[in-house]
Parts: sequence; structure tokens; C-alpha cells
Amino acid sequence: MTTKEILVVDDEIGIRELLSEILFDEGYRVHLAENAQQAREFRAQQTPNLVLLDIWMPDTDGLVLLKEWVDQGLLTMPVIMMSGHGTIETALEATRIGAADFLEKPIALQKLLKTVAQVIQQGAKPKTQVEGQTQNYDEPSLPLFHLPLDLPLREAREHFDNLYFNYQMNKENGNVTRVADNIGIERTHLYRKLKQLGIKMTKKHTD
Repeated sequence: MTTKEILVVDDEIGIRELLSEILFDEGYRVHLAENAQQAREFRAQQTPNLVLLDIWMPDTDGLVLLKEWVDQGLLTMPVIMMSGHGTIETALEATRIGAADFLEKPIALQKLLKTVAQVIQQGAKPKTQVEGQTQNYDEPSLPLFHLPLDLPLREAREHFDNLYFNYQMNKENGNVTRVADNIGIERTHLYRKLKQLGIKMTKKHTD
């Protein structure tokens, strides 16, 4: 079996070394980049099986780099975003752009290894099957996002609603009327739901 290659992009040397040791012990071949420029240079030379990409970096943040790879047609491998200041909005933005998943720091060892293994396995399958759906890394509208299921029902439902309505709004470029028709609810109810979830609407797209 071919050794899977992982690129770790993080400006903190302690994080890079820790992730490198953990992943190396699990049998992965690990490459390190301390900023977006080094990550660009590595990607120009080869395609890893997975990228672990920090969001907050001094030169170029991870979301900007992710967008670059999408625009340049270079997002042909799964990317897991990492952040020590993660919010559901940040995770949604990352997965909307094209990230496969999102991990909050400090990253629990078992969570890291489980997510890495799952995403690499999914990324290895042709144009990638996820629960009966086809994932295309050139089309960021259908992210490989894992809902946090170890939450109280109400909180888990809020996470799902946020993901669901963000996805629907992105798919229709913010057109509230079309979204309401697609999902089968009244437009006034949709307006209230979007406001409740804090999902911003662009006025020119609401009709």
C-alpha cells in the first residue's frame, strides 16, 4: 500500500512538530510548511493526499490560500482547515469554499486521526462518494462536513440548520424567493429563519 502524504501548513513550530510526530507514527509521510508561500511552492511541485491547513497565518490566511487553489484548479486534494479561534461561521465559510472538514485547536488526538483517515479514504475514491452523494472538489457547494453529534439535540439542530440554510442560500446566490420555493416554506418564514441564524442576505439577491 502506497504511503499517504500529508502537507501540514501552520506558522506555529510547536503545532507543526506535534502533528508531524503524531502522523509519522501512524505511517504517513509528512511535509511541513510554515506559511502560505511555502505551501504554494510545495503544491506547485506535487499533490499530497491531504493538506492540514491553519486558518490564521501572518502572511496569507488559510481561507485565502484555499480560494487561490480553487481559482487555479489546484484543489485536487482534500483540505482540512485548523483554527484555535474557530466558530461555526468560519467552518461554514471554509467548507463553502471547498474544505473537506474543519478541526478546532487544541486538536484531540483521536479526533485528528479519525478525521484524517476518513477524509483521505473519501478523497481516494473516484470524484468521492459520501453517504450516497458525489463530492467534486471543484464544486464547493457540497462540503464533506461532519456534524457534531455529541451535543444536546437543540444545539445539534442549530448546527444543522446553519449548514442547511447556508448551503441553500449559496446554491441560489442569495435569492430568497428561489430558496423558499426549493425547500417548500413561505418566504416570510425563511426571512425570519435566516435572521434568527444570523445569515446575511444581500438585498439585490433577495427577490
